Amino acid sequence: MSHTGAQKSSSLTLVLMVASAAIGGTLQYGYNLAIMNSPTTFIQTFINETFLERWDIQLEDYQVTLVWTIIVSIFSLGGLAGALIAGPMTIYFGRKKCLLLNNVFLMSGALLALTSRAAKSFEMIIISRVLVGINAGISMNVQPMYFGESAPKHLRGAVSLSSAVFTAFGVVLGQVVGLREVLGSEPCWQYLLASNAIPGLIQLLTLPWFPESPRYLLIDRGDKEGCINALRRLRGCEVQSSELNEILQEQAETKGMRPRRPWELFADRSVRWQLISVMVISSAMQLCGNDSIYFYASYVFKEAGIPDNLIQYVTVGTGTCEFTACIMCNLLIERKGRRFMLMGGFILMTVWAIVFTIALLYEHKISWMPYLSMACIFTYILSFGMGPAGVTGILPTEIFNQTARPAAYMIAGSMMWLNLFIIGMIFPFIVSELSEYCFVPFGAVCLLCAVYIGLVLPETKGKSLAVITSEFHKLNFKGQDKHFESQTEAQYQLGEVCHSTSL
Repeated sequence: MSHTGAQKSSSLTLVLMVASAAIGGTLQYGYNLAIMNSPTTFIQTFINETFLERWDIQLEDYQVTLVWTIIVSIFSLGGLAGALIAGPMTIYFGRKKCLLLNNVFLMSGALLALTSRAAKSFEMIIISRVLVGINAGISMNVQPMYFGESAPKHLRGAVSLSSAVFTAFGVVLGQVVGLREVLGSEPCWQYLLASNAIPGLIQLLTLPWFPESPRYLLIDRGDKEGCINALRRLRGCEVQSSELNEILQEQAETKGMRPRRPWELFADRSVRWQLISVMVISSAMQLCGNDSIYFYASYVFKEAGIPDNLIQYVTVGTGTCEFTACIMCNLLIERKGRRFMLMGGFILMTVWAIVFTIALLYEHKISWMPYLSMACIFTYILSFGMGPAGVTGILPTEIFNQTARPAAYMIAGSMMWLNLFIIGMIFPFIVSELSEYCFVPFGAVCLLCAVYIGLVLPETKGKSLAVITSEFHKLNFKGQDKHFESQTEAQYQLGEVCHSTSL
């Protein structure tokens, strides 16, 4: 009976830790994607007025659109910078402290956004978006790492996936707060842009009460006592020897090795296919065009034939759709596995992209086609939430060891943010130039990624790092003679003793 009570308190501590980290973490990514949709016309007017007042210049429509596109897309460049500094920050400060320090960027950005209107400076909005982007870039990398290292093996997927659930919740929250009746009106847009400070404040007040990642404490800091205490708090019972032994085994394998740098992973054959997999899937997550729907939701729905006065409510539906899908994925991931969810999500997205294209082609010929095209956007987002949205963030935690993990997240995060920036810049042009065929490139990306996952990615559900490594090992050293393969495997199992001693 007491053991059951302990287990309940353990799951409660873990759930509260997840909520605390994610509210000021990946929730910010979704929230900051969504809040830029509703104040579009107000900020464009503000840009125009600023130019007129300062330099007596009346901007052309395309010039205003260009400045607005920079404000929207610069968030992605900030995210890229955040992804690059996240690795060194997690190694130096630890996972938890890194998330707490990350709020410095957020609060500075919120302050600039809040005062930009009074200062009559659209440049302050641009700097604010960069800082908020850095915050999102760091949390998108550090949070799944923190969760993956803190959760027990049987819950690792579900706990790591909660990052995606909170991202989707952030999108819904941003869309609701951005409604005209809340903060999406002309007098309130500066408060809307600064409202992201509230989740950050909640995190600053709650996260310090929770433990650091047990793996970080033992493997990176060598603090066995701290690791045992953290595990005890997170599990709510005495530490199981099997779990501690697994962490100790990983510590022994990486002993004497310093944390790897991103360029070292590119040169290391033993992680070649792990790296390619993470890069391909992280890129596809953005190149599938899903997150761009939030940037330009109104524009997409206008093209689909939805009346102007209903667009803001339909937009809230897109976020709710992804949020629901992420919760469903959270419930299914430990039953169906990572590979099934990823592949299934991309295949379904390919199907909906084809149906959406057909719907757009017959939009003016059949009266109900605009509603089918709108339904396709919802099903596309639903399919994205069911697989790629959540599983992508888990992969680096599961397929890289402790020394390579921060560098792997830096590479995955860089690919994600770089591709989000590219898609954010070209998405309006894809929609206008390809018109009815605008989702064909996205459908092609989804199909190619599904094929890649089917051919290359092994299932990682419930497996230890050693088992996953051995599966990738067959791919990384395919076609080599058995003697060399077993020799290299022995070196890898020993934490690349030869490599570390040469350093």
